[in-house]
Parts: sequence; structure tokens; C-alpha cells
Amino acid sequence: MKIGNIDLGNRPLFLAPMEDVTDIGFRKLCKRYGASMVYTEFVAAEALVRSIKATVRKLTISDDERPVGIQIYGRTTDAVVEAARIVEAEAHPDVIDLNFGCPVKKVAGKGAGAGMLQNIPLMLEMTEAVVKAVNTPVTVKTRLGWNSDNYVFGNKLSTISSPRGGWEGVDLALHLQDCGIQALTIHGRTRAQMYTGEADWTLIKAVKDNPAIKIPIIGNGDIKSLDDADRAFDTFGVDAVMIGRATFGQPWIFSREATETLNNADKIDILLELLQLNIDYIGDEHKAILHTRRHLASTPIFKGIADFKPTRIKMLRANTVEELTAILNELKTIL
Repeated sequence: MKIGNIDLGNRPLFLAPMEDVTDIGFRKLCKRYGASMVYTEFVAAEALVRSIKATVRKLTISDDERPVGIQIYGRTTDAVVEAARIVEAEAHPDVIDLNFGCPVKKVAGKGAGAGMLQNIPLMLEMTEAVVKAVNTPVTVKTRLGWNSDNYVFGNKLSTISSPRGGWEGVDLALHLQDCGIQALTIHGRTRAQMYTGEADWTLIKAVKDNPAIKIPIIGNGDIKSLDDADRAFDTFGVDAVMIGRATFGQPWIFSREATETLNNADKIDILLELLQLNIDYIGDEHKAILHTRRHLASTPIFKGIADFKPTRIKMLRANTVEELTAILNELKTIL
């Protein structure tokens, strides 16, 4: 599979872009364990244009995590185009991804992210403008629609007006392809579903099976293991599979060998390495601990340990590296 001139190999696995999760340390670990492509946290276009320090910091990438995509979102075409130019000039990513899928209220409720699914003409205008503004391959990540009355992919299409003329039952993927994007990621849920219910991969398959679609189609949603990824490739024919929440606390999920051979002590060592990477990147011990807690809270390593709750609370309340390291090292002796 290729995105532009980037050869990603056969049946590639991608790390999904996730706020407060896919920082540089976590991306490096996922890349080490087999992720074919990694994505940054979401970059807010308006904040980047205003040079907000925390947003500019998200543009930091390293050569050992490439190929890497930087994902941006925003409400206006001008801001997103300017942000895309800044991203290209400052970070030189392999891919610029447009976020039309984030469902959280503070993003979608303001018309950005999945909110664009309520304004398809603006989505297409923005996409085409970004493609024309940069030389970096542009991709899109989105959802099946705003809600069950507003599907834009597959065989449940709604009637939507387009700046190129009205169209009914025409898959949005075709219009995005016409805008010049070089790959499309579809999360198999509507915005209304958030992360509830099951992802509908049959609609993703309908897009992939359309003979008029020439760009790679990447499937996303409910991939919890490499077996799930294999089923997605075999059953739905996607070009790549993107893994999101299942990566929390287990960057080794991309490697079958690591998943099957690493013992729990080895896995704790990897999470300790993540902590150190976060310290190195953030430069603040306490903030690095906070950034690592999501992974400690979500990792499957500690599932099934009898009477683990008090230790879990202690682990998640640790405020110094020494304290947290001591707890994790002690856990290595009992696992």
C-alpha cells in the first residue's frame, strides 16, 4: 500500500491520532513494535496560527518515528490552510491529515472535527484548498456520518448538497477523492455514537468495493488485537487498519511476537521507558507523570491481580518519578 510515494508495505497497521495519547514518546514505542504509520495528537489550526506554545510543541517529530502524519482540525478554511502551510514548513511530516472525525463536544459542537459532517460543502472546500496549498500528501479521517439519519458512506447514504451541484446517494469518498486526497480513513461509527455500540465495517467495505475509488481506504474502529486486524483485512478488504484505544498502555500491540513473548515484567519496563521519554520530551516531571497515567490506568498488564485496587490507587496518585518507579518495580516481582 502507498500514500503518495510512501510505501507502507502489505497490510499495514497505523497508530490512530489521539489527544493526550499519541505524544512523541508513545509514537516512538509504537513504531518500534511495528506500527507502519504513526500520527500526532490533534493540532488545532486556529491555535497554531496564533502560535500557542502548547500547540506548536505538537509539531515536534523525529526521524526514527517516520513515516509520521500530523493531523489538524479547524472551523474555517483560511485557518486550516494556513495551519497546513505552517505544519509543512516547520515539521516536514510525511502526511498532513485533516480531522473530520473527532466527536467530542468541544470540537464537533463548534463545527470542527466531526462537526464538518453537518457541513459537507465546507468540508470539501477546505479539503481542496489544503491540497492545493501544500506539497505534502493530504489525507482525511472521518466517520460514517453525523447520526443514523445522516450517513455519507456505504449503502445508507443520505441526500446532501454539494458545492459542485446537488447529489443524492453519492458516496462522500468520491468527492474527497476528487479534491485530491491520497488516502481516506473511516471510523465505522457516526458522531452520535461517539465510542458506543459496534463499529459498522460493512459500510467501510462498501466504500472500498466501489470501483471508482482509487485511493487507499483505511478502516478504524473496535480493533482490539492483531486477530481483529487480520479479520478486518480478510473480511472487509481495507488497505490498512488503524488502531486507537486498544493501544493505551500496550504499544507492543502492533507486534504479534512481542505480544506473545514479552512477560509482564518486560512490559512494565516498556512503560517505565515511556515515562522517561515523556520526562525528556515535556521537561517537567509532574506533567510527564500525568501524561503517562492514562497508559498505566489502561494497560492490561494488571488485570486479574487479586486485591490490586489499593496498589492501583497508589500508582495513579504517585507524584514523583522515584515513587512511581518504586511501585512499578515492586509489581514486577509479583507478576
